[in-house]
Amino acid sequence: MARSQIILIVVVLVSLGVSLGSGRIDPYFLDVIIGIGINIILAVSLNLINGYTGQFSLGHAGFMAVGAYTAAMITLNVSSPWMFIPALFVGGIFAAVTGLIVGIPSLRLKGDYLAIVTLGFGEIIRVVLQNMEFVGAALGLRGIPSYTTFFWTFGLAALCTYIVVCLVNSTYGRGFLAVRDDEIAAESMGINTTKYKVTAFVIGAFWAGIAGGLYAHFKQFITPEGFNFMRSFEIVVMVILGGMGRTAGVIAAAIILTILPEVLREVAEYRMIIYSLLLIILMLTRPQGIFAWERKRKPTLSA
Repeated sequence: MARSQIILIVVVLVSLGVSLGSGRIDPYFLDVIIGIGINIILAVSLNLINGYTGQFSLGHAGFMAVGAYTAAMITLNVSSPWMFIPALFVGGIFAAVTGLIVGIPSLRLKGDYLAIVTLGFGEIIRVVLQNMEFVGAALGLRGIPSYTTFFWTFGLAALCTYIVVCLVNSTYGRGFLAVRDDEIAAESMGINTTKYKVTAFVIGAFWAGIAGGLYAHFKQFITPEGFNFMRSFEIVVMVILGGMGRTAGVIAAAIILTILPEVLREVAEYRMIIYSLLLIILMLTRPQGIFAWERKRKPTLSA
């Protein structure tokens, strides 16, 4: 059995054990812990797009919103705990289809142009939700069943990480890295770069939808403003600070950047100023990411 499979099984079993005793955890700490798990899914899935495939998406919160609203509408109409996982899956599928719709025409673009298109897409989703009366419009959805647990959150976070790691380390997954490293060279070797970019976009969107469903069924109340540009920006920061294409670093950054705002609550008046300054300092001192590292090459003897 591969090491990644062992880690997945261990994390799932530990999550199950902790979930059984989660009633003893303080609600505030449980809120932060669940937030960490959801942010890990979001950061790891975006890392597949931005880190491993070399794109720059700013619309991840839009996919999260599609998954959150879809899953919430299903469980609100069919009130049964057994519908939770199917609802999450359907929410992920809807988000993936949305990613495909926006991906096919826009992923022929590169760099800043792609970022602008995905940013616009995220804002379109938010505005559309604000004007849809049957999903609560600007007032949002209330009374969503509380089905999200420690087990489901971290079990799915472990599964998302496992799938992304196995994918990029597979023979097929090398195509993502080829697109990132040199798209022109990849095309000259016969690699369909557009297909790889769209595939990464769809998979990332699917997991963002799953994270949105978990978020909705934990908070029990969602509004379109909860999925605005700042939410997408937070996820992008996690990927950048963790190190583009570094799954372990992205996970560590997701944990730190979820806890840090809570730690700074003691200085509430200056919390966002301190938080922003820390991000600026980190970007200046470690532009390659906090947990990124370069492998030292062995010296070679010259003739």
